[in-house]
Amino acid sequence: MEETMIVQPVRLHELIQDKLIQAGLKEEHADTVAEHLVFADACGIHSHGAVRVDYYAERIAKGGVTTDPQITFERTGASTGIVHGDNGVGQYVALRALEYAIDQAKESGAAIVGVKRISHCGALSYYVKRAAEENLIAISMCQSDPMVVPFGGSENYFGTNPIAFAAPREYGAPVVFDMATTVQAWGKILDARSKNQDIPDTWAVDVNGQPTTNPHEVNGLLPMAGPKGFGLMMMVDVLSGILLGLPFGKNVSSMYNDLTEKRNLGQLFILIDPRRFTDLPSFKHSIETMIGELHDIAPAAGFKQVYYPGETNQVKYDQYMAEGIPVAKRVLDYLESTTIHFDQYGETGSFATK
Repeated sequence: MEETMIVQPVRLHELIQDKLIQAGLKEEHADTVAEHLVFADACGIHSHGAVRVDYYAERIAKGGVTTDPQITFERTGASTGIVHGDNGVGQYVALRALEYAIDQAKESGAAIVGVKRISHCGALSYYVKRAAEENLIAISMCQSDPMVVPFGGSENYFGTNPIAFAAPREYGAPVVFDMATTVQAWGKILDARSKNQDIPDTWAVDVNGQPTTNPHEVNGLLPMAGPKGFGLMMMVDVLSGILLGLPFGKNVSSMYNDLTEKRNLGQLFILIDPRRFTDLPSFKHSIETMIGELHDIAPAAGFKQVYYPGETNQVKYDQYMAEGIPVAKRVLDYLESTTIHFDQYGETGSFATK
């Protein structure tokens, strides 16, 4: 197992921001991305944290991200709109879109806002949590490049196509969960590579379609729960791709193939103001009651307690933000070096392998 180091959140933020500025991002955009990646690492979602900086820096430096995007909001109805992202860095564009969606949901009771033409936007939990902190229910989803073997098929078609949900509660941080529609997200495999760890043989298949435990041999991911995950990933691609007039399925651009090209990805936010359906204190109290009832359930053998979905990420966040965030030493060495990127991703296909 690769050595990890404990880094204080402020220091990690500074290192990430500086590296992205060196790659060509504006300070404000780099600051937003750094905040997002630190959040992911603090939640224990290391697959979407600092390990991504090298890839982001290479794509930015090679022109695959618009560093001065002209972001516009097109209001298409009382509760609908489209943010045109001009292929700016995903975390910055998506955050701007979320701000439009929050304002619209508070004004009209609900908002459905599509984000059109962005780069990789990172962990969706970051966005829905922010919306829930504004006392809104939030759902977000985004498409990704084809790396999943469809149920019953032998060739990749859909992406990992994640979905995230959040809701405010009476006490404490909002309820948040974020999941890929595959057995495991590609970022988890990328994290395993960075740590030289094997993966379970239920996550992915190799070039011959056979289960593999070697993260470097992955050639196709598997949908969670077979046809159920397959259906969900199709839904995500329809709502965040086809609905916005963007490429879909096997036509979605590759994350790692040509880093000089813009990615033209799509994302969708669905926000609901619970006050349009019930009174807010009652809603938040019921969420709190549900959490308490889940905690009161006797745990199964081998478990300490029942957690609500996503709760363990919040537990890690509270701990790591107070005590420091574990980061792979190899990743930290890169962030502290003068190297902008390692020039290792171009023309490597969906799985970053030559």
